[in-house]
Amino acid sequence: MEFLPLWLCLGFHFLIVEWRSGRGTVTAASQGGCKVVDRVADCRGLNLASVPSGLPSHSRMLILDANPLKVLWNHSLQAYPRLENLSLHSCHLDLISHYAFQEQGHLRNLVLADNRLSENYKESAAALHTLLGLRRLDLSGNSLTEDMAALMLQNLSSLEVVSLARNTLMRLDDSVFEGLEHLMELDLQRNYIFEIEGGAFDGLTELRRLNLAYNNLPCIVDFSLTQLRFLNVSYNILEWFLAAREEVAFELEMLDLSHNQLLFFPLLPQCGKLHTLLLQDNNMGFYRELYNASSPQEMVAQFLLVDGNVTNITTVNLWEEFSSSDLSALRFLDMSQNQFRHLPDGFLKKTPSLSHLNLNQNCLKKLHIREHEPPGALTELDLSHNQLAELHLAPGLTGSLKNLRVFNLSSNQLLGVPTGLFDNASSITTIDMSHNQISLCPQMVPLDWEGSSSCVDFRNMASLRSLSLDGCGLKALQDCPFQGTSLTHLDLSSNWGILNGSISPLSAIAPTLQVLSLRDVGLGSGSAEMDFSAFGNLRELDLSGNSLTSFPRFKGSLALRTLDLRRNSLTALPQRVVSEQPLRGLQTIYLSQNPYDCCGVEGWGSLQHFRTVADLSMVTCNLSSKIIRVVELPEGMPQDCKWGQVDTGLFYLVLILPSCLTLLVACTVIFLTFKKPLLQVIKSRCHWSSIY
Repeated sequence: MEFLPLWLCLGFHFLIVEWRSGRGTVTAASQGGCKVVDRVADCRGLNLASVPSGLPSHSRMLILDANPLKVLWNHSLQAYPRLENLSLHSCHLDLISHYAFQEQGHLRNLVLADNRLSENYKESAAALHTLLGLRRLDLSGNSLTEDMAALMLQNLSSLEVVSLARNTLMRLDDSVFEGLEHLMELDLQRNYIFEIEGGAFDGLTELRRLNLAYNNLPCIVDFSLTQLRFLNVSYNILEWFLAAREEVAFELEMLDLSHNQLLFFPLLPQCGKLHTLLLQDNNMGFYRELYNASSPQEMVAQFLLVDGNVTNITTVNLWEEFSSSDLSALRFLDMSQNQFRHLPDGFLKKTPSLSHLNLNQNCLKKLHIREHEPPGALTELDLSHNQLAELHLAPGLTGSLKNLRVFNLSSNQLLGVPTGLFDNASSITTIDMSHNQISLCPQMVPLDWEGSSSCVDFRNMASLRSLSLDGCGLKALQDCPFQGTSLTHLDLSSNWGILNGSISPLSAIAPTLQVLSLRDVGLGSGSAEMDFSAFGNLRELDLSGNSLTSFPRFKGSLALRTLDLRRNSLTALPQRVVSEQPLRGLQTIYLSQNPYDCCGVEGWGSLQHFRTVADLSMVTCNLSSKIIRVVELPEGMPQDCKWGQVDTGLFYLVLILPSCLTLLVACTVIFLTFKKPLLQVIKSRCHWSSIY
């Protein structure tokens, strides 16, 4: 016991030391509101007017985004000589002092985006010139012209990545990027560039990625950046893209020419590695079949290229744009939203590696399927929103779509497809033939039938998982036209009467279906209650736009998560909607645009607490010739509905009582009318004296 005071003193002293040391640590970790974690100081959005000075001196990354610093002084960063990453995004900077980076010999990445460096660009440029080891520089959004940018980038030969996006560059020459021999990535998007002089990028021998999107370039002629791998020239006003005609190897892998005004298919390098070509939203077409030339000279165009005192003439064959281009490595080709009326013979043969082809929103009227056209490697083909009335399959050709997985033919003018088109299409999983006036074959089409069939047969396509037949004008199904498939997604919407009031034609695929759309198919009118108990794996069901008068049945274990019952004829909502376990698992249900009777619907109070009703605020019902929203109904049964809950005997008593009262009043009036004569007769017979 004699040592107890000593132990207490030591313990108290230990706690004081720990508290002080802990307090010091917390203060360092939250200096000025900055968060410091593992040599990273995050001070963004703290309304700082200057760089905080109390942060750890060994910090490697400092983030000062969204602070009104305005000026970066010479002494601002002296306390942090080991910085490797510095971000000053949106700091209202209009001046960087000459020696602001004097002590930052380790700085590798610098972000100065969205400031006002154009106001004092000469002094800011002098500050940047001291960063001899800088590799990544972001100067986007600073209102810089090409002369300002050239001065800021001067002598920064160590740069590998530069962003000048969202500035005011208009014309590029060989002086803007002079000395940047190690530059690998250059972002020039969202400027006003309308001209690029020849040789502007010649000194960038290591350049691999170039982004010129959202500018005003009218053409690219004699493209010769052989080392480039990624080029984005989308959203310009290009009418021509012509690569250099020399037979040199190009490293270009991805070319984006989308959203321009190209009239002809681009003239691509003769020897290249191009695997992605984006050409959507242009004015392109193939014109050879529309042009009758009496001599080959009438089928060419000549470009006059003037570079200083040197004049070059380039001759181009307009009608065979693709013939000299190397498309052997192409895997993804998007030619959507153009004016292609046909594909020339041999065009798809030049793309043996093509896996994705998008031709939607063009003017195609016919498509010939020949050997190796489309190529055997094709997995996705989109021909939607064209004018296709015919698909031609070469005689005896089988297995042309053996690797195809997704086939979109929607919104065309097809009446059928060639017999045997889907033969050996063992990989196909998705077919969209919506908005074509086709019909489904009632039985198997004979194998020896040649030519186009007047119907489409999907039977025994074991790989098929998703099928869309929306708005095809299909007639009532006599049997199950999907037998032998394992469909998980089926859309039969906008085919009025296709099920003839019964879902039995879908019984063969009921166990596998997960998403079923039966919108506007005429269910419910004069038919029995819809029972979906056999659809045990169904997750989404769309029954909107029909004539259902009763809520569909769901029994047993149900995976249903989304149910759409809008625009039907439901007048009552049974209590089981909110009580049955299968329906309680719903995540989303739509019930609006039905003529509900407020007095005939059970459990509206429970429904208001049923959060799965996505359109509850739009659900209305009829009450005393008024249409009101369900959410505005008073608690409990409305007063206008109480008459329906009264006892039957009391109801009849209330009806008879007024009649009895009316009869009693009538008798009284009659009695009083004939009262005096009647009394006189009685008195005369009884010989009573009277005053009368």
